[in-house]
Amino acid sequence: MAKSKKQTELEQQVGELTQDLQRTRADFENYRKRVETEKEQAKESGKNQTIVKLLSIVDSIERAVSHVPEDLKENSWTDGVVKMAKNLDKMLSDLGLTKIQITPGKTPFDPELHNAVQADDTDGDTEVVAEELMTGYKKDNFVLRPAMVKVTHIHSDKKDK
Repeated sequence: MAKSKKQTELEQQVGELTQDLQRTRADFENYRKRVETEKEQAKESGKNQTIVKLLSIVDSIERAVSHVPEDLKENSWTDGVVKMAKNLDKMLSDLGLTKIQITPGKTPFDPELHNAVQADDTDGDTEVVAEELMTGYKKDNFVLRPAMVKVTHIHSDKKDK
């Protein structure tokens, strides 16, 4: 039996509507994935912003621990503060935070990792970190806060000594 013109037109419409439906489904699936990705990125960004705000407290605790007077080194309160600092370090590590490692006089200055706030007038062809003024942190290879550093210049032949 031959198909009527009406039946052929209906089959063509069904085919077009099926293709439209498939495209709409694919578009919706792409949209759903994009929204999920954006939601995860926003959540991660919020976490990172919170961590950055807490870093000033971490800095204060670390300064307090590093400047304990000799007569208080054996004090139980001081012990508690030191343990709190260690717990805080572990918590930050569990969140994926790592300190930007610096060896004064040997670590090459890297503007991606370091924020130079001081530089001395020494003569040399290579910039290295002379002193770490504030610890920098990375999370998942992303710099959350660059290390605040003092920079010096050295001659390349002295760098490895």
